[in-house]
Amino acid sequence: MSKRVIIIGSGAGGLSSAILLAKKGYKVTVLEKNSTFGGRGSVFSAEGFQFDMGPSWYLMPDIFEHYFDLIGEDIKEHLTLKRLDPSYKIWFGEQKDPIEMTSDLERDSVLFESYEPGVMKKIKIYLQEAAAKYEVSKNTFIYKPFDTVFDFIDRKTIFLWTKFSVISSFHKHIAHFVKHPILRKILQYPLVFLGTSPYKAPAVYSLMNHIDFKMGVHYPMGGMTKVLEALYRIAQNNGVEFLFDTPAEKILVKDKVVTGVKTTQGQELSADIVISNADYHHTEMHLLEKPNRQFSKRYWESKSVAPSGFIIYLGLKKQYDTLVHHNLYFTEKWKESFEAIFDHTELPENPSYYVCAPSKTDPAVAPEGCENLFVLVPTSTGLNLDEKTIKAYRDKTLSHLRETMDLPGLEENIIYERIFTGHDFASVYNAFKGTALGLAQNLTQTAVFRPKTKSSKVTNLYFVGANTNPGIGVPMCLISAQIVFKRIHGIKHGRPLSADDTNF
Repeated sequence: MSKRVIIIGSGAGGLSSAILLAKKGYKVTVLEKNSTFGGRGSVFSAEGFQFDMGPSWYLMPDIFEHYFDLIGEDIKEHLTLKRLDPSYKIWFGEQKDPIEMTSDLERDSVLFESYEPGVMKKIKIYLQEAAAKYEVSKNTFIYKPFDTVFDFIDRKTIFLWTKFSVISSFHKHIAHFVKHPILRKILQYPLVFLGTSPYKAPAVYSLMNHIDFKMGVHYPMGGMTKVLEALYRIAQNNGVEFLFDTPAEKILVKDKVVTGVKTTQGQELSADIVISNADYHHTEMHLLEKPNRQFSKRYWESKSVAPSGFIIYLGLKKQYDTLVHHNLYFTEKWKESFEAIFDHTELPENPSYYVCAPSKTDPAVAPEGCENLFVLVPTSTGLNLDEKTIKAYRDKTLSHLRETMDLPGLEENIIYERIFTGHDFASVYNAFKGTALGLAQNLTQTAVFRPKTKSSKVTNLYFVGANTNPGIGVPMCLISAQIVFKRIHGIKHGRPLSADDTNF
């Protein structure tokens, strides 16, 4: 008889785990509290506009390709990818004219040299090191099931630690190579994807610049939701059962062994294995009884969480030529902007922010002649915002956006609008403190120091997703699912999961 698996949550980690285990012959059921799959990668439509609610950057294409190959699928049959050119456009508080980045180092080098003559020699060395970090990390510890700090120590990781700057501050590391503040910001901004500050993140994350400049930025036509749709469709084709509008109420445990899940409707579903793709804090503190929890309330309060977000979804009856697909504004008060997010508990006064205009690449996501915008202002977590405060901050954000990115008549051209804040992240996704991403990836919350994918208290209880290894982002969630598969099947190596490992 096939072993029964219940997966709580249908985000990228839950879907990709479901596929791997269903292909291995397990009977898999996915419980989802919301009415559709995708978790933070959900999508909604209104007034003819389509909005990806969460992830909007398709990075690390090699990770996606590896996962689809692993499950016997041709990614080209599921996704139509377009490489963006320019990759993104940046406005700065300290200068009038924006710049465009292409992820083509030969073209971008002209821009770099215009700010700091002679800097490309150093940047090429920096990127060579970043590429080495990426390859060593990918083949030694990103895919590794960590149990103790000794799992982090082998010949290749020692080589990484001794040859390259790994644990020093990311900000200080970049300062060794470039001096101009504009160039430093360009190299530091990818840390936003990890939910951390360049002043707190370890230098190993310079590998993000390799991903940007060497791999480029892509877009799946139809939106990032197409990635989740593909996973959902493949899961269904492999016999995975989905129960939507079915929140988990309690993980059932007997003699320290998981036995199933009780839903809020009173159903008690038995299982041999339970995998939680729900928020890790929510799972521990609300779905498990106290004796079965790995961590205390004090532990969670000591953790650094990634920012929340003040998001405005806009449908416009006009298109603006100044925008490209990905648009960024970097405030002149760079360090202060990160401090406002991580060290304060109010809406940032002078924030950096991000604007996605996917209709620039994909006309199908907006009515003809219209434009859809996703406006994200990173904020601190745990904010208690009333309607008056939300309205005032919305007005301030749109006014700044209109003036900075040259969008005349922005407010007058809005025909659809929705605001999503930390309160919504908490209520819709059970996100700890309303974080938009999960636990931040600083030095003490990376690799072996991150919450494990396997419970130390309950046998056959596992965790998948952004709060566990290897971390934040859709590619990382695909890897997290492979780590869970390794744990279930006693595979300990740090290489990417292979067909020889799965034997589907």
